[in-house]
Amino acid sequence: MAKNWAIAIGINQYDYLQPLNYAKRDALLMQEFLSHEAGFERIFFFSDDSPELAGKSTRPTRTNLLRVLRQLFDNPFMGAGDNFWFFFSGHGIRYADRDYLMPCDGDPEDIENTAIAINFITERLRRCGADNVVLILDACRNEGKKIGEGIGRQTAEEARQQGVISFFSCIPQEFSYEIEALQQGAFTTALLEGLGIQGRCATVERLEQYLRFRVPELVRQHKNTRQTPYVIAEPVNKSHLILVPRYATLADIATLKNDAYRAQSKRDFDLAKQLWIRVLAAASGQDMEAIEALEEIARLRNSSAIPDLPQQTIPQASKSVTNTPISKPPQIPTPK
Repeated sequence: MAKNWAIAIGINQYDYLQPLNYAKRDALLMQEFLSHEAGFERIFFFSDDSPELAGKSTRPTRTNLLRVLRQLFDNPFMGAGDNFWFFFSGHGIRYADRDYLMPCDGDPEDIENTAIAINFITERLRRCGADNVVLILDACRNEGKKIGEGIGRQTAEEARQQGVISFFSCIPQEFSYEIEALQQGAFTTALLEGLGIQGRCATVERLEQYLRFRVPELVRQHKNTRQTPYVIAEPVNKSHLILVPRYATLADIATLKNDAYRAQSKRDFDLAKQLWIRVLAAASGQDMEAIEALEEIARLRNSSAIPDLPQQTIPQASKSVTNTPISKPPQIPTPK
């Protein structure tokens, strides 16, 4: 059975930065969704007043966050078919061409020594061993300043290189808005809608499409401005991964099978195994194609001489499913 773990961080009160109103609630609602609807077994929750964990503080200070990133990810503890999500709602800062998340004690006058570099976070997340690592950032430009570039550019490149599926609340030139009428951030509102019963977005690809429509709609309605979320999911098969198996359609599963057959025909048995395991998860363990394919992979790996694979007809997914990679974020001129 797949292992599903997450870290959820939401910070309202900062020692040296302007406070936020709903970041804590964003993280709490994400924690509740992962626990009650997505079937996650373990979630490490950090907020202004989150309870202690094993007798240790979970206040989102730099020391506490670095401790969990250091200790939890020292050695791999997950494998094929497993999932690890990292959600952050709070302030982000770009400094010296690097992207940082600000813990509650982060000092904008000493960023390198008090903030946490996002590339350090992604590097630690990759160590867990899960083939599906998801990074979700609801953060924008430095304290909402009207000039300068916010986080995103460096993190996007890191995500491409490391194969981390990354969701950004806005492009680097925009703000990430909190909506008083919703008591939430616009991005997290749309994210939870898309993952839940309203959107039923089982895959990365479908969730990206939902966010691109819904976030701008919410921001126009409540703020009369714009906010453009985007997703990095490369290589292309990452966009087909099923995030919420309970909402997966037959077309979603067929697309995943296509990717698995292609990987197997190219003798990329590690990737093929990962994908077939995900097909099984989406089909509640009842897909005979996946079971037979996994048995074949095991047989070929155990064989001293791997024969040529027989030509297989790759089943075609529904025409409603696209097989194009998720594109780079749109470029919007920096506001004057």
